[in-house]
Amino acid sequence: MKKKPATAADTAVPSAVPRDHGRSAAPDSEAAARLPAERSFPIVGLGASAGGLAAFEAFFRALPADSGVDMAFVLVQHLAPDHPSILTELIQRYTTLPVHEVTDGVTVQRNSIYVIPPNRDLAFLNGTLHLLEPVAPRGQRLAIDFFFRSLAQDQHERAIAIVLSGTGSDGTGGVREIKGEGGMVMAQAPDSTDFDGMPRNAIATGMVDFVLSPAEMPGELLAYCGHAFGRAPNASSRTTTGTSAALHKIFVLLRAQTGHDFSQYKQTTIARRVERRQAVHRIQEVDAYVRLLQQSPGEVDALFLDLLIGVTSFFRDPEAFAALEAHVIPSLFANRPADAAVRVWVPACSSGEEAYSIAILLIEYQNAAKRNCKLQVFATDIDRRAIDCARIGRYPASVAADLTPERLARFFTLEEDGTHYRIQKRVRDVLVFSEQNVVRDPPFSRLDLISCRNLLIYLGGDLHKRLIPLFDYALRPGGHLFLGTSETIGDFGSLFSTVDRKAKIYQDRDDGHVRLGGGGRFLSPVLPAGVPRRAPRRTAPNADSRLRELTESALLQHQALAGALVNDRGDILYLHGRTGQYLELASGELETNILKMARDGLNRPLGVALRRAVARKERVYQPGLSVKTNGDFTLVDLTVQPVDTGRGEGGESVVFLVILEAAATPLSDPALPVQAVEGEDPSQPVDARIEALTRELRMKEESLQISNEELETSNEELKSSNEEMQSVNEELQSTNEEMETSKEELQSVNEELSTVNVELQSRVADLSQANNDMNNLLAGTGVGTIFVGHGLQIKRFTPSVTQLINLIPTDVGRSVGHIVSNLLGYNHLVEDVQRVLDTLVPMEVEVQSKADKWFLLRIRPYRTLENVIEGAVITFTDMTDMKQAQAALIESRALERLAVVVRDSNDAITVQALDGRILAWNPGAQRMYGWSEAEALAMNIRDLIPESQREAALAMVRQHSRAEVLAPYHTQRIAKDSRIIEVWLTATTLINQAGEVYAIATTERATT
Repeated sequence: MKKKPATAADTAVPSAVPRDHGRSAAPDSEAAARLPAERSFPIVGLGASAGGLAAFEAFFRALPADSGVDMAFVLVQHLAPDHPSILTELIQRYTTLPVHEVTDGVTVQRNSIYVIPPNRDLAFLNGTLHLLEPVAPRGQRLAIDFFFRSLAQDQHERAIAIVLSGTGSDGTGGVREIKGEGGMVMAQAPDSTDFDGMPRNAIATGMVDFVLSPAEMPGELLAYCGHAFGRAPNASSRTTTGTSAALHKIFVLLRAQTGHDFSQYKQTTIARRVERRQAVHRIQEVDAYVRLLQQSPGEVDALFLDLLIGVTSFFRDPEAFAALEAHVIPSLFANRPADAAVRVWVPACSSGEEAYSIAILLIEYQNAAKRNCKLQVFATDIDRRAIDCARIGRYPASVAADLTPERLARFFTLEEDGTHYRIQKRVRDVLVFSEQNVVRDPPFSRLDLISCRNLLIYLGGDLHKRLIPLFDYALRPGGHLFLGTSETIGDFGSLFSTVDRKAKIYQDRDDGHVRLGGGGRFLSPVLPAGVPRRAPRRTAPNADSRLRELTESALLQHQALAGALVNDRGDILYLHGRTGQYLELASGELETNILKMARDGLNRPLGVALRRAVARKERVYQPGLSVKTNGDFTLVDLTVQPVDTGRGEGGESVVFLVILEAAATPLSDPALPVQAVEGEDPSQPVDARIEALTRELRMKEESLQISNEELETSNEELKSSNEEMQSVNEELQSTNEEMETSKEELQSVNEELSTVNVELQSRVADLSQANNDMNNLLAGTGVGTIFVGHGLQIKRFTPSVTQLINLIPTDVGRSVGHIVSNLLGYNHLVEDVQRVLDTLVPMEVEVQSKADKWFLLRIRPYRTLENVIEGAVITFTDMTDMKQAQAALIESRALERLAVVVRDSNDAITVQALDGRILAWNPGAQRMYGWSEAEALAMNIRDLIPESQREAALAMVRQHSRAEVLAPYHTQRIAKDSRIIEVWLTATTLINQAGEVYAIATTERATT
């Protein structure tokens, strides 16, 4: 539950360490390098919920078809569990890449798209996708987090996460995992989403590399992948001299701006982070990136934050926490006074999940055991942002997957919006959060437990050797150390005993001294800079004198001159007398184990004697050993005997006294053993040589016997392990049978799915046919139709409507108000559509196009089969012919009325063309002039005008042809009987639709 690199102080020693819970210590690039070449390509996970379809469409429309993307896409969207999904078909419309709905166990291929099916969780393992039945109830499922986490654990730096539109916080936890493994993260810009909950929560983690609209993402994605994965595999693992020098420059820049030194971290960890930042900026050479850091303080901060990525969760590694709960938590409360406090330290706590987890375990046990001890959990980190988050105690709803329902209900409160949980006050009051550098700053003291999980795996050897003794110093006698599954205490076995090897739980040895430096020597505390020097902890006032008195008392009983007090491994606890004749320091690293310090001739018998004394808990005596000292040999009597220290729990109850006493037999004694002489001396008595050989044989027999006993013990352990393996094998067989049963069930489900699939295909075919029929129907009617949604976005339109509104296929999705129309005098279409949507009352209006055609515009609500209003339907029906018929009808009726007036008039009414031809002749003209209508229509108006007045009449006609208005005037006409009739004439010009005069109508009244 730590982060990736925490940072260092402004001293030469790094001030913090990488924090990453549950990860292997192996570099990610090495894991990626082991992948087959055909599977070594980036995997892009796209997570979305509400509004995700539009984001998917924009993303894949912007993905170039000929870009050679060389990656795979996995789409995880919140789908209705009880309805089939057509997301695969919808996505296929926007891209030329093959789109597949995921089937269990499918191998992911490059340049392909995979879509999650409904009501399934999706996981990535070894390049394949696996479907799982959801465990969480509907509404609480976090399918995106689940997939992102499995993708991060499997693909490491080749994992890419993209968080798109959606409500809630699903994907936030997965983003942390992706960044923790060195991957890359994008999030949709909130202002481009329909629902911004998911993107905003992802961005709030501070771990998103790019915040873009979906249409902008493919370009950045291709550029990043081309830079990050376009090089030879495992190139990052080869550290050249130039790269190392550049990294040291980066360390200098980081220390100058942030005050933290990373120079003693594992170089591969830092190099991977630097390479990831280079990929983000598309910088190939590390020297160029150094120049960017020099020029951009903001990039220094960004790199610093990248090194502080926190990957953590509640109760991560449940088996390890179960072991902690079973083996450690009860002992923290055992024999503790009511007014004493249980003190715990969680260094590099990140955003606080691990610290809260331990506090929950303490509260649960305290309540169950009915203890009133004060609880204090100190949680520290160098990352101010992480500490602020931990202090608030507010976490995304996705943490529900890491907690049991009981703990979730007991210790957390769901906020009103349902997107976050907040830790309860009684848990928060137990913890104290503070900024602290685990190496530079003074540690806490008198601690009962230190939980430092997966913090050490990124440290160099020097820092590792500093921290373990530091933790030993901070613990009470018998206190516990809780490490990550990939960490050990290294060479400090003398400081801690193992409680649970698998869970990496250790207990401090109560030996009365502080051991630092790894040599096992008893020294005053040599602590890091900033740690106050004080009197040795845990040391009773007379602890040294008690050991001295114990040793001297035992030695005096045997009148020995030299000896040592050792533990069961041979580590020297105390030396007495002049032991240099028998013991010497070996070359190399300081070593205080008596078996490694024993001189030639003593080391093997001493090992045999110590093993026998440890195994049998009895005194072992071996006389007459020949020990090589300064080129000569000395006879020594060896005694090893157990000594009871009388200590209680938490310390060693039995130690062993090694007594070295010069033998009474002089070097010239006939009983000199054979091994004391270089080569055999023929003058030496045979009996003496036989006795020496017998003594040596006896010693070897004893050594062989000890070895046989150890072998028997090992055989017993192997036998026990074999029995356990047999038990495990039986369990595996049982599991295999269950898997066979599950396989049969899956086959049955598969058959059902096949049946459903056939039905679905049939329905799809029917739907396709109906869709074709509908398209042809709409096109064949010639009725222009537009379908719009609630937001007035165009959803669909027929071809004929393009004559009135300038639409093209790419206008689908745009607002209808943004499109230019070809209508005359009608510019309030948007208002009318909105009025229909508001009132649900259809409306009709006649509109005219620029082509002088008339259309009946109808706007009606769009109703689904469930009677739900989902927009409006706009139709344009051509009514030009109807309009022309109406005009003709009106004109005809007007002419009818005029004909009645003309027929019944007493005046002579005529119509004549501009050339004088008579076009109309009413009954009044027939009565006045005597010619019938048939006769008059064959005549010219000049035949009715006296010759003397014809020029004047023609002048009048010319004036009329110019559309000039003339006042009534007096003239003469000739009747059929040749009579001259005086008339009062009124002339009117007739104009056609083109505005031209085509005839003249006259009304003539006889005058006296």
